[in-house]
Amino acid sequence: MKRNDIRNVAVIAHVDHGKTTLVDQMLRQSGQFRSEELDKLVGGQHGLIMDSNDQERERGITILAKNCGIRIGDVKVNLIDTPGHADFGGEVERILKMADGAFVLVDAAEGPLPQTRFVLKKAFAAGLRPIVIINKIDRPDARIADVHALMFDLFIELGADDETAVFPIIYASGRAGIATTDLEVEPKDLSPLFDAILEKVPSPDVDENAPLQMQVMALQYSEFVGKIAIGKIFAGKIRKNQKVSVVKQKDGTVFPDTVVQVLEFDRLAKREVEELKAGDVCAIVGIDDADIGDTICEFDKPHALPPLTIDEPTLDMVFRVNDSPFAGQDGKPLTSRELRDRLQKELQHNVALRVKPGARESEFIVSGRGLLHLGVLLETIRREGGEVAVGKPQVIVKEIDGQKQEPYEHLVVEVPAEHQNTVMRLVLERQGEFQRMESHRGSTQVEFHIPARSLIGLRTRMLTGTQGTAIMHHNFLDYRPVRGAQAGRPTGVFISKDTGKVTAYSAEDLSGNLFVAPQDAVYEGQIVGEHGRDNDMVVNVTRPKPLTNMRASGSDKAAVLKPPTVFSMEMALEFIEDDELVEITPAAVRMRKLYLKEGDRKRQSRS
Repeated sequence: MKRNDIRNVAVIAHVDHGKTTLVDQMLRQSGQFRSEELDKLVGGQHGLIMDSNDQERERGITILAKNCGIRIGDVKVNLIDTPGHADFGGEVERILKMADGAFVLVDAAEGPLPQTRFVLKKAFAAGLRPIVIINKIDRPDARIADVHALMFDLFIELGADDETAVFPIIYASGRAGIATTDLEVEPKDLSPLFDAILEKVPSPDVDENAPLQMQVMALQYSEFVGKIAIGKIFAGKIRKNQKVSVVKQKDGTVFPDTVVQVLEFDRLAKREVEELKAGDVCAIVGIDDADIGDTICEFDKPHALPPLTIDEPTLDMVFRVNDSPFAGQDGKPLTSRELRDRLQKELQHNVALRVKPGARESEFIVSGRGLLHLGVLLETIRREGGEVAVGKPQVIVKEIDGQKQEPYEHLVVEVPAEHQNTVMRLVLERQGEFQRMESHRGSTQVEFHIPARSLIGLRTRMLTGTQGTAIMHHNFLDYRPVRGAQAGRPTGVFISKDTGKVTAYSAEDLSGNLFVAPQDAVYEGQIVGEHGRDNDMVVNVTRPKPLTNMRASGSDKAAVLKPPTVFSMEMALEFIEDDELVEITPAAVRMRKLYLKEGDRKRQSRS
């Protein structure tokens, strides 16, 4: 039977194409909130409501998929806002299984980009027929007709059938809160969007009388009630205090448990109810051993739903116990047991992550979708007060049909026309393969296929070479044969000889780019600057100025130093080489050699 009183809609798109802004405006125009109520929740770079996480607000991106519930007349709508970054594609893949329809947003000027292709492909795989929203129609460089044609081409390229290829289209401006289905008609509000949810999004096709089947798609934690399992009820009903069986996705084992609370999504919060039926998206309290992908079933009829399939990670990084001389000064250094427990806790809800033991007992190899994916985890550990050291990111090389193959990415760079030659040079010298180029209104969009390892460190050089004007987007493409070695960092580094405080007197003589300022504390083996040549050099940056009782011309002149380069965590991870580590603490990001003493480094290089 069809449940006409409910709609489950996911909002998917490339990063910065306006998903969260549009969802915020839908909340404001739903008529279920006072404006003061929503104004209190606004925050971050873009003044958004749904981006509620601290890191989301600081970075200006969506990291976690989030649910909210609104009503359009008698119909309840579960709206699901999703991330746009390729690194968080694991969130999008499983969340689409909760939806019966999807809005695919595309920028009216930029058109479809790599993540648009990715989310559209996943929507088709989930059996959805997306509604296309051309967003930001009020941009001065909007090219609406071209973007419409590009979206049609993308639908056909991804194998859409005849019915899906004739997609409904809505023209909108999320920031202005307006939408229309006809550009000849002046838009006033988002009512065409609400109409499309009722008319174009299919209502769930369910059997309420069948045995219960609910799949866990996400997990949350509450200090009051513990683990909260979020998912969609595919069949039957779920009640408060109901005895259920839980089928584990990992090994198919079954264990009994009891539902303590049933919560439905009501506006921006959750509301306790006695019972929910098939087709609804809900949250369950009381099943503490449930993991993502597990099926909650009728107590005497355990029958698992098809497992969730998540794309494999493409990047490895070594996490290890922080053993630097400054360990414990800013935060709490995690022991190997604490680090293992913290990573295991992360695995419960971060489904695209993988963890395996490293070469030493104090090391773990953590695999993720990209540098941002792992960077968010490191930043979270740092904010919790933990200290950890990490190695250089390495791409995961697979052996396919007896041949070593590495991941390739689809890279799109948008840059002003005067810098396009710089972009071509930087990408082609890193084994990128040029695909196509498109120009509009002084801006050029260049597409490449490039090995994933070549992307590490490319963003910093790209921004430097284009004076900060390049915008890069990339997404996993496929695995291809490994093509030779990648050139490493072109310059060496300055390594501190002693532990102490940096003096202007000693730093003045170094001809290179320094990473520390006078009076900064450094330790032996710490990287304190970038050498102008390709070899590493051990330097004494803590040597004080000799004091004498004689005065002479020039001896009392002040040292003139350039301001030091301050590295963010992601910049430091891109900068280091294989024999170096990044030490991450709540107050500092330091780069260091794996072996701190010069004698140990020489012994290792000889071996």
